Amino acid sequence: MSNIKSVVIYGPGTMGASMAQVFAQYGFKTTLLGRSEESIKKAVKLIDINQKNAVENGLLTKEESEKIAASIIYTTDMNCFKDAEYIIETIVEDMAVKKDFYKQLSEIVSDSTVIVTNTSGLSITKMAESVKKPERFAGMHWINPPHLVPLIEIIKGENTNDETVEVIKQVCGDIHKKAVVVKKECAGFLFNRLQYAVLREAAYIVENGWADIEDIDNVVKYGLGMRYACLGPFAVADLGGLDTFNKVAAYLVPDLSKENNIKLLNSIVAEGGFGVKNKKGFYDYSDGGDIKAINERDSAFIEILREFYKKRL
Repeated sequence: MSNIKSVVIYGPGTMGASMAQVFAQYGFKTTLLGRSEESIKKAVKLIDINQKNAVENGLLTKEESEKIAASIIYTTDMNCFKDAEYIIETIVEDMAVKKDFYKQLSEIVSDSTVIVTNTSGLSITKMAESVKKPERFAGMHWINPPHLVPLIEIIKGENTNDETVEVIKQVCGDIHKKAVVVKKECAGFLFNRLQYAVLREAAYIVENGWADIEDIDNVVKYGLGMRYACLGPFAVADLGGLDTFNKVAAYLVPDLSKENNIKLLNSIVAEGGFGVKNKKGFYDYSDGGDIKAINERDSAFIEILREFYKKRL
């Protein structure tokens, strides 16, 4: 299971397409599998956009980018699983659909193939019920946009063995990603539990009229985000003084949101706002605002990646 040199990614959407270019960049034989030629065409377009941004921002040269794009193998033939060393599934977030896929996959792949899912929060243990030799199956949760964000969560299911975890950690290192291990699976894993806790409190502040959406985003971008880019919450507390943090927690934590849903989010979705994907969300993305937002995000991420994170990986 060690020394992985090739990978097959099933699901050529936003996540799968970006993953493919990461593996190709670091010399893996990379196959991107889709259910239709149309899905493959969309993946090629996504990769082209990502690569152009990387070149324009100086992360890659034009020659390096062209080599990466040309090396990716595209197919709609599931027989590509037969000789696969490492498989990443990144299809729709539906347990029944995923389990059906793994039943089919188990009849094709070698018993030594490492299999991982990019689910954002579904149970690894339940998924593994449809995987032959579930000890070689785990979660490998990438963060969007995966070609730029260094973090990957490795999630152990009840049957995942330590060898599988070590192989995934090795693969993460080979593609210059920072791996963290979720030792016992929980809903949402680590990243999303923290992300949604912040989003719930942010929405709660807006709902109470204490601040506007833009000001809350600026608090995170220019304060909290800068701090957390350098230090995690536990290290921040250590440096700030645990006695002080404990005193503030005593009166502040009881006042934080304890809602079981995010009302502001619910209301926007109910009104047909899905964010950048349909140009209407917490912000307005009409008149090219969607493309502008994606380009600005990627440029900022690339700058941070180039100047900061690469020194730490």
